[in-house]
Amino acid sequence: MHTTTGNADSYYRFWWTLIGILAFTFGVLGYFGREVYRAAPPIPEQIMTASGELFSSREQILDGQSAWQSVGGMQLGSIWGHGAYQAPDWTADWLHRELLAWRELAALEHWGLSYQALDSDQKTLANSWLQQAYRQNTYDVATDTLIISDRRLAAMQQTADYYHRLFGGSPELQQTRASYAMKEQTLPDPERRHRMTEFFFWTAWAAATEREPHGATYTNNWPHEPLIGNKPTAENIVWSVVSVVLLVAGIGSLVWAWAFMKREDEVEPEAPPADPLSVIQLTPSQKALGKYVLVVMALFVLQVFLGGFTAHYTVEGQSFYGIETSKWLPYSLTRTWHIQTAMFWIATGFLAAGLFLAPIINGGRDPKFQKLGVDILFWALVVVVGGTFIGSYLAIAQWLPPELNFWLGHQGYEYVDLGRLWQIGKFTGIVLWLVLMLRGVIPALRQPGDKNLLALLTASVAAIGLFYGAGFFYGERTHLSVMEYWRWWIVHLWVEGFFEVFATTALAFIFCSLGLVSKRLATVASLGSASLFMLGGVPGTFHHLYFSGTTTPVMAVGAVFSALEVVPLILLGHEAWEHWKLQKRAPWMANLKWPVMFFVAVAFWNMLGAGVLGFSINPPVALYYIQGLNTTATHAHAALFGVYGFLALGFCLLILRYIRPSLMFSERLMKTAFWWLNVGLALMLFTSLLPVGIIQFIASAQEGFWYARSESFMQSDLLVTLRWVRTFGDVVFIVGALALAWQVLIALWPRTTVMQGLTEAWSEASPDSLAREGICCGECDSATATDK
Repeated sequence: MHTTTGNADSYYRFWWTLIGILAFTFGVLGYFGREVYRAAPPIPEQIMTASGELFSSREQILDGQSAWQSVGGMQLGSIWGHGAYQAPDWTADWLHRELLAWRELAALEHWGLSYQALDSDQKTLANSWLQQAYRQNTYDVATDTLIISDRRLAAMQQTADYYHRLFGGSPELQQTRASYAMKEQTLPDPERRHRMTEFFFWTAWAAATEREPHGATYTNNWPHEPLIGNKPTAENIVWSVVSVVLLVAGIGSLVWAWAFMKREDEVEPEAPPADPLSVIQLTPSQKALGKYVLVVMALFVLQVFLGGFTAHYTVEGQSFYGIETSKWLPYSLTRTWHIQTAMFWIATGFLAAGLFLAPIINGGRDPKFQKLGVDILFWALVVVVGGTFIGSYLAIAQWLPPELNFWLGHQGYEYVDLGRLWQIGKFTGIVLWLVLMLRGVIPALRQPGDKNLLALLTASVAAIGLFYGAGFFYGERTHLSVMEYWRWWIVHLWVEGFFEVFATTALAFIFCSLGLVSKRLATVASLGSASLFMLGGVPGTFHHLYFSGTTTPVMAVGAVFSALEVVPLILLGHEAWEHWKLQKRAPWMANLKWPVMFFVAVAFWNMLGAGVLGFSINPPVALYYIQGLNTTATHAHAALFGVYGFLALGFCLLILRYIRPSLMFSERLMKTAFWWLNVGLALMLFTSLLPVGIIQFIASAQEGFWYARSESFMQSDLLVTLRWVRTFGDVVFIVGALALAWQVLIALWPRTTVMQGLTEAWSEASPDSLAREGICCGECDSATATDK
C-alpha cells in the first residue's frame, strides 16, 4: 500500500504553478482592464445638431441611465445584449427603428415618395446614404462634442416618441407592452422617460458608429444589422477559429497528461470501520446551522415558484392565467426576485458548508463566541434578503425618490440588482463569514503536519470573502463599459472562479476527513483543479465583454482563455464516477448516499451545462448572433442550478445528515427530489429554452438581431407553443423541489409539533419496517445511529 503522506517539498511545484498562473492571469485581466477604461465609447459632453441646436449632454445621458436602472434595467429587455429576453434589446430595437425612420425621411426629401414606393436603384442609393450617414464618426475629441444631422435628429425624435408612448402607458401600445411583459405605466415621469430615450440613443450610436474610419463600430459591429453593414469582423472570425483549435488542443493535452502522469501507486486508503465525522461531538455553532438549511430550502422553493411565475409572463405578458398580476408583480420584479433569491440561497448553502467545517478543522471545538457569530450572520443575511426584496419592489413600482433608487432599490444590473446599501450589507456578511472561518482555520494551520489542503481551502475562503468587493468599483453613473468589466468580476470571476475552487477543495477536504481519499491525492487534485480553473477562468471573464464597447485585444483574450475554461470540464465524467464509487467504500457510506448523488449531478451538469452549453455560446462569432437570446438562458439555467444549485443542496443534505444524527433519508422522497429535479431541468432546457434559442439564432443570422427579439417574431405561434411546453418541465422540477423541501422540513421540525402527531400512526409498525421507508423510529441513540 502506498503510504506517502506528503510534505511541503512534494507540493512545491503545484503551489508555484498555481501562484504563477494567478499572477499571469490577473496581470492579463488588469492590463486589458485598462484597455476597457481607455477605449470605452465616449459619452459626449454635448450632442449638437448641424444647425447648432443642443440635443443632449453627458449629464442627461447618465440621468437616462439612472432612469433605465429604476425600471429594472437588465431585468426588462437588455442593453448591448445583456439582460432579460422577453422585451427587446433596446439598443438593437432603437437602432433599427431609427434607421427605418431616417431612410423614410431621406426618400421623402429626395424623391417625394415613401421608401417602399422607390424603384430598386433608388432604394440602393438610399441604403448607401444610410450606411454612410450612420457608420461615419462625427464625434470631435477636441471639443468633446457629437454632431448629428438635422435629418437624424428628426429620425431620433420619431423613435423617442414611440418609446415615450411605450413606457408611458399609451393605450394604442397596450398589446405591445403585454407582448414585452411590461406593466402599464412602466416609467410614469415624462421627464425621466425623455432622459431614458437619450440613453437608449447613445447605446445605439455606439453600436452603429465606427471607432476608426473603415473599421468596426465601438461594439465590434454588434448587433447584426444588415441595413448599415453590421456583420462579424474578420478578427471575430479569426479568434473564433483560434478558440476552437485551442479547445481541441487543450482537451488533447489534458487527456495525455492525465494518462501519463496519473500515479498508479496511489492506492485508495482503507475506509475506516465507522464514519469519522459521526463520532465528533457536535459543537453549538454546528447545531445552529439547522436554520441555515431551513432558509436555503425556503428560498429555493420560493425561487422555483418565482421562476415558474416569471416564465408564464412570456406567454401571457401581464397576466397569470387571466389574472392581471403585472399591476402588483410585474415581470421585471419577479425576474429580479427569481435571480436574487437564487444568488442568496446558493451562497447561504456554501456559507453553511464552511461554517460546518470550521469546528472540524479546529479539532472539534468552537472558538469563543463562534455560535454567537453564526447567529448574527444568519440574521444579517435575513435583513439583507428582506431589504433587497422590499427595495426592488419600491423601485420598480416607482415609489422611491430617484436619488435613492440605486442605494435602496434596484441597481439595474443582472445578478447584482440589489440596492447598493444591501450590497454593502451582503459584503459585510461575507466578511463576517470569512472571520468566523479564519477563527477555526488559523489555529489548525499552526499545528504540525501536512496543511497544504487546508491552506488551499483557506485561500479560497479568503478570495470569496474579498472578491465580492469588486462590485464597489462602479457606481450609479459609471460608464456602461466600465460597469460591465467590474460586474463580471462578480458574476463570472467570483462565482465561476473562486466558488468553484472552494467547492472542489471543500469536497476534497470532506472526503479526506471521512478517510475515503488520501490527503496527498486530495491535495494534488485540488491544487491541479484550481490551476486549471484559474488559467481559463480569470482572463475568460472577457468573453462577456466582446460587444460591450471594448476593442479587438479584449475579444482575443476572451476567446482564447474562455476556450481553456472548458478543458477541465471534459474529465468531469471521471469525477462523477469517482464520487459514485465512494458509496461502495464502506457500509456507513449508505447514510451519505444522497449528498453524494447530488455531487454526482454537479459533475454531470458541470460538463453539460458549463462545458458543452457554455462553449456553444463562447466563441465570438457564435456570441455575435446569439448574445441575449434564449441560448444564453439555456446555459445559465444548466450552469447556475445544475452546478452551483445542486452543489449547495448537496452541502445542505450533508450538514443535515450530521446535525440530525438519527435521521434516515426517505428513499421515496429523495428519489423523487433527485430525479425530478434533474429530469425537470433537462425538460426545461431541451424542450423549450434551447429550441426557442436555436430558432432565434436562425432569425438573428438571417434578418438581424432586432428581429430575433421583436414582437412579431417572439409572438409567432411556434415560439408561443414552445414557451407553453416549458410548463411540463417546470411542473416536474417543482415536484422535485417540494419533495426535497419536505424531507428537510420533517428532519428539522421539532418533534413536538409534527413527529409527535405522526408517532401514533406508526406505533404499530416495527423499527425495521420504518427503516425500509426511510423513517427514523427514534430508538437509535445519536452515537450509534449511523451504524444502525
